Amino acid sequence: MQWEIVIGLEVHTQLSTRSKIFSGAPTAFGAAPNSQACAVDIALPGVLPVLNRGAVERAIKFGLAVGAKINSPSIFARKNYFYPDLPKGYQISQYELPVVAGGSVKIQIGGDGNECEKTIRLTRAHLEEDAGKSLHEDFQGMTGIDLNRAGTPLLEIVSEPDMRSSAEAVAFAKTLHSLVRWIDICDGNMQEGSFRCDANVSVRPLGSDKLGTRCEIKNLNSFRFLEKAIDYEAKRQIEILEDGGTIRQETRLYDSDKDETRTMRSKEDAQDYRYFPDPDLLPLEISADWIEEIRASTPELPMSRRYRFMARDAASYVAMLQEHLDIDFEADLHDWVQQTHREIIAPDTQKTYALSAYDAAMLTADKNTADYFEKVINDVGSANTKLCANWMTGEVSGRLHKEALDIAQCPVSPAQLAGLLLCISDGTVSGKTAKDVFDAMWRGECDGNADIIIETKGLKQISDAGEIEQLIDGILAANPQQVADYRNGKEKAFNSLVGQAMKATKGKANPAQVNELLKKKLGNL
Repeated sequence: MQWEIVIGLEVHTQLSTRSKIFSGAPTAFGAAPNSQACAVDIALPGVLPVLNRGAVERAIKFGLAVGAKINSPSIFARKNYFYPDLPKGYQISQYELPVVAGGSVKIQIGGDGNECEKTIRLTRAHLEEDAGKSLHEDFQGMTGIDLNRAGTPLLEIVSEPDMRSSAEAVAFAKTLHSLVRWIDICDGNMQEGSFRCDANVSVRPLGSDKLGTRCEIKNLNSFRFLEKAIDYEAKRQIEILEDGGTIRQETRLYDSDKDETRTMRSKEDAQDYRYFPDPDLLPLEISADWIEEIRASTPELPMSRRYRFMARDAASYVAMLQEHLDIDFEADLHDWVQQTHREIIAPDTQKTYALSAYDAAMLTADKNTADYFEKVINDVGSANTKLCANWMTGEVSGRLHKEALDIAQCPVSPAQLAGLLLCISDGTVSGKTAKDVFDAMWRGECDGNADIIIETKGLKQISDAGEIEQLIDGILAANPQQVADYRNGKEKAFNSLVGQAMKATKGKANPAQVNELLKKKLGNL
């Protein structure tokens, strides 16, 4: 039997507020255990929660970015369960009326020129407080409880079961990760637990529209573990079903050392948590003016920016947005689209670059990279767009990856890179020599000034036609056999002659001029 995997994700995003969601305690990572847990966080008698306005603003900003409905009023509820690191015996969360309802995220799937888009629907995104942390190591057989995380603000983003492979799930998680960092509501640090996923996985016979029994894999804090956990769990369920067994609904953990999932506890349903409205928190009223204020501060979104980078001009940009947002611009331009995608209103003011889908996706993977690219283009001019994109996705990206740096930590500034690209464009240096200049800029030589590095190291390209012609005459005179081979149809002989010219000038000769003059000389022989 052929099987289909069905996946939904619950993504816990730690919001970037300085204080917790219902108290003034700090949220900084790495503090000594229990040093950032105040009376509210540890549920001392008589304390009352006070809602953090910044957490609500970040939730609204996310809702606007995914085209969701912002509920007003929005209700906080008590989710009741008992665990050692949950001080109150319940978690303040949301159930029936979350801040964010619905919405969708588009993901890119496939590769090697066969990329396509898929829309993943969102069920909701609700605010809640995090629990503490149980520590099992170095306590002589006991468990330690650290309540620093208790009360940390989370936005739990819940998808519909729209994904059909671990690759799609990873693409969705990466897209969300990029989005929450782009709109600056989360730092996205997975090592510190700021962004972690729970994966609901089930399988069903191919072609069936009935969902199978799902198992939830908790607290996956890397994209690699998310992929491996889903693949293992799907394989496990298929083997059970093909052996005549049944799947038990349960919560499981992924063991990265053994590359397997294992049972954690039986899976609870909503009624098991006995949700009811929290009597200590009034319904949250979100005014239209507040929403518009947040909307106005939302930056151009990654999807919109990617299409703009791909568009040839304003008209093709609008056409792309219309196609991918499923909008009839004349009859059905929704208010949220009109505001969130403000560039639609005045497309002529937006710069377009006619980049490939691959380049556009790479350059809009995060906001800092997109900003860096546009700063470089502003200095080098639109005629050098492809050259800039090639360097950004090649030399710059490769060096950052090698040294585990973010674009914000790049030692070569946009202005410095633009200076180097202008030297390539005007023929001052060849593309090959430019890489040596870039290495020197990366090390901080000559304050990263490409012109000074080129002058100091004597790397300026030889572009004088008379000098190159004299050089070629000498090479042809010294290599009669290669000349004869070329005239007899052996193309490799031409490459050999070019190589000798470049070697004689230590790579400084303009390659295009060498090729042109060499072909002219050989043609006249």
